[in-house]
Amino acid sequence: MSTTRKGTLYIVPTPVGNLEDMTFRAIKVLKEADLILAEDTRTSGVLLKHFEIEGKLLSHHKYNEHQTVGMVKEKILAGRSVALISDAGTPGISDPGFLLARACAEEGITVSTLPGPTACIPAIVSSGLPCDRFSFQGFLPQKKGRQTILNKLSTQTETMIFYESPRRLVKTLEQMAEAFGEGRQCCVSREISKLHEEHRRGTIAEVLSHFKECEPKGEIVLVVAGAPELKKEHKNKYKDFSNDETEEQ
Repeated sequence: MSTTRKGTLYIVPTPVGNLEDMTFRAIKVLKEADLILAEDTRTSGVLLKHFEIEGKLLSHHKYNEHQTVGMVKEKILAGRSVALISDAGTPGISDPGFLLARACAEEGITVSTLPGPTACIPAIVSSGLPCDRFSFQGFLPQKKGRQTILNKLSTQTETMIFYESPRRLVKTLEQMAEAFGEGRQCCVSREISKLHEEHRRGTIAEVLSHFKECEPKGEIVLVVAGAPELKKEHKNKYKDFSNDETEEQ
């Protein structure tokens, strides 16, 4: 008795700005996929048309993904290949994708994620802040819990990456100044890979002052330096204490 071979879920990054950031492999996968899931079919339709990609588009976003996951999973189990894209960047990174990837993985379906565009990596590398260790925080809650989360992060020593809306950037920087201190280094990256790309670096106070005068626009990534290593402070205190003790003797 023959069994139907499972299909594959392809998670395909798309450009965050410049369309030339699209990879050859991404174009090939999208052209060959039986079904393309898109966060916004109108936005993705423009992208697909540009690369002459013809395929059946199905809407898959945060408001309907709980309802569509089961149906999509069954199509893949029946042998169809499905490609998931978001409006920009890599699906699953502050965009729909996690639920479907998890459901497919639980069924033993191959989940193949293509390397490609994402806004957070260019932002931290361009910031000039340490990028050997970092944490991705995504979007902070819009209302309740923002200051509580920032207070908890105030002692984290790794560089932190946040996504933020231009409408909330000034408020977020004000809250960070309160939680982290005005002198903490940061960088606001706007419109990565687009014509008006900008990286504004400085202390939180300096960057906050700039964006209070110049209204922020576009897609924003906020990179903030981690807290100073506490171990060094303890070591210095111990050294000073030893010197004092020696002088008394």
